[in-house]
Amino acid sequence: MNDRDLDTRLARIELVIFDVDGVLTDGSVLVGPDGRESVRFNIQDGYGVFRGYRVGLRYAIISGRQCEAVEHRARALRITQVHQNQSFKQEAFEAVLTESGLEASRVAYIGDDLNDLSIMGQVGVSCAVANAHQEVKEIADIVTEARGGEGAVRELLEQIIEAKGGIPSP
Repeated sequence: MNDRDLDTRLARIELVIFDVDGVLTDGSVLVGPDGRESVRFNIQDGYGVFRGYRVGLRYAIISGRQCEAVEHRARALRITQVHQNQSFKQEAFEAVLTESGLEASRVAYIGDDLNDLSIMGQVGVSCAVANAHQEVKEIADIVTEARGGEGAVRELLEQIIEAKGGIPSP
């Protein structure tokens, strides 16, 4: 695919769906002595989300695991479509499309592992983080330079924002 085709598809994106572990986080899970889990999110990714709101982007999260920290982070980023504990992500993907009223061609998805492949094959733009599984990178339209949890989401969002003509001046 040429860059012009990709830019055209990026400009049409209205909704970005994030995987969590390995995308919004570096994939590490810290478990405290009480059994509570913690994960680390990248602040630059969060800033990218807010920049995307300025060009009309909407967001959803689909994660294979359940983690309380994801709910907190989603609220902080004003993401209301959060689907956790989704071993098979297709059903959640269909729910996101229904709730948003969008066709899959208007959606971008960023993932890192094999359970992301089915969705990545259906969306307008698919993205893999730098440290994604090789099969995921092979089908992705975009492979970020940044690793998951280290600014990969921001990198994708900046490409979408640029394709849409940038953020309008106040």
